[in-house]
Amino acid sequence: MNNGGTILAQAIKKQGFDTFFYIMGAPMMQVEKVCMQLGVRGIDVRHEQAAVMAAHAYARLRGRPGLCMAASGPGTTNMITGVAHAWADCIPLVVLGGSSPLDISHRGAFQEIDQLKMMEPCVKWSARVHHASRMPEMLDMAIRMAMSGKPGPVYLDLPADVLLEEVDPENVWFPESFQFEQRSRPAIPEQELRRISEMLEGAERPVVLSGSGIGWAEANAEIQAFVEAAGIPFYTTPQGRGCIPEDHELCFPSARATAFREADLILVLGTRLNYIVGHAAPPRFNAAAKIVRIDIDPAEIAMSQRAELGVVADLQTGLRQLVNVASPALRERFSAWRAHLTSVEQQKSARQETQIRNPATPIHPARLCYEVREFMDRDAILCVDGQEILTFGRQIIPSFVPNHRINSGAFGTMGVGMPFGVGAKAACPDKQVIVLHGDGSFGMNAMEFDTAVRHNLPLLVVISLNGGWTADPERVKPGRDLGYTRFDQVAIALGGHGEFVESPEEIRPALERAAEAVRAGRPALVNVVTDANAQSSSVSFTRYVT
Repeated sequence: MNNGGTILAQAIKKQGFDTFFYIMGAPMMQVEKVCMQLGVRGIDVRHEQAAVMAAHAYARLRGRPGLCMAASGPGTTNMITGVAHAWADCIPLVVLGGSSPLDISHRGAFQEIDQLKMMEPCVKWSARVHHASRMPEMLDMAIRMAMSGKPGPVYLDLPADVLLEEVDPENVWFPESFQFEQRSRPAIPEQELRRISEMLEGAERPVVLSGSGIGWAEANAEIQAFVEAAGIPFYTTPQGRGCIPEDHELCFPSARATAFREADLILVLGTRLNYIVGHAAPPRFNAAAKIVRIDIDPAEIAMSQRAELGVVADLQTGLRQLVNVASPALRERFSAWRAHLTSVEQQKSARQETQIRNPATPIHPARLCYEVREFMDRDAILCVDGQEILTFGRQIIPSFVPNHRINSGAFGTMGVGMPFGVGAKAACPDKQVIVLHGDGSFGMNAMEFDTAVRHNLPLLVVISLNGGWTADPERVKPGRDLGYTRFDQVAIALGGHGEFVESPEEIRPALERAAEAVRAGRPALVNVVTDANAQSSSVSFTRYVT
């Protein structure tokens, strides 16, 4: 006889999971113990929120669902912020939460609360398992739901008595593991394909705007082939960066505002028209521009009120079709448009390169980003979290590899950087992993540096230490000041390497020493004092008055 916890662990192994993130606790300990006995790596974090966030990074880099689990009550409710963040970023996660026994429900059991109902707004799908024999079936269903169509997190609620229920293994059905390669890949219908071709031929200033849907469709090679064949400038959302290397000749990041304001055709591929892209509406975008949307999710197409054409299709399949409608004549048609953006790009980028070498003390955050940019490997995984440093990093540090840049995302969650770094290093142990953190956001999950130490995950953390939340030249923001915490000493106390930097010329040597520690297997932290008055400039994402 096996109990439900053992059966679930066996199902996790059979489904191909090799890592999960958790904090130990009843009623999940049997699941966790058996998983590790079966060879599934368990990485125990210091806060359940961080378990979800680490699984988030793991999923992005591996291209399949991340797995996390927590004990009942507060253990599971602590996961909710991370789950909501994954929902907003369309990240496939399988989230497992232990819960109080069903057989004494509504009688005030220990940690009794309706976790299923709490999770519902934050997930793509959720269910409670009522019979131990159905554990493998429900896990399989959860994986399929997480990966079908637009990806997202799913939640399974696991009552204690179901986890302890004894079942004859002969009466348990284990489905075949889900084959990610067999996902449905609908094509663009011929009629819509002809309309897109006609719109391209009638355009003079088109742009491609893509998002993380490119990565989940495994269409990075296809989008590069299309923009090269058609000669169309491309832009991505922050979550989609790196799908094409950002030093590509069709990438004009400093001319982004000009391109959006002047484009007459916008091809929106695998991203939502939300606040991040100004809803593709004026004044940020040309009011007369025609919009074409291609997305795997029919609901996204249904919400495209301003779109001239909306198409439900898989982007890998669809982009292969679009390559066939591109032609040398089409590419030549857009040459003047590319030349215009090249001129704007050269002027603006030249000014920026001068500014980011700022030698002033206190160190300008832009100078810190410049030093990180010059130091990091081309295929490094960069996790960015904070306020000013997030925006400066977005503007200054490029991305060259798909899915290798993770940040606060569409939900704007702070505290994600350190857990993302843990998950990223677990997923890609041979890659350089850099976490670029604001000091306020680092404090929210700082103890995950301990997780990195304990689990031999040698990553590099760089902190912009500007003494508090956001920049505040006039010192009027309530609760802004946090002081200049010596996080480098915290890193040393936890068993890692620490550096403290106060002048620009000290940054690179400190990074080099930290990298040496990382190569020796120790996580490292470089704590850089930055200018508290240095405010980043970006498009306003809210209507709040500050």
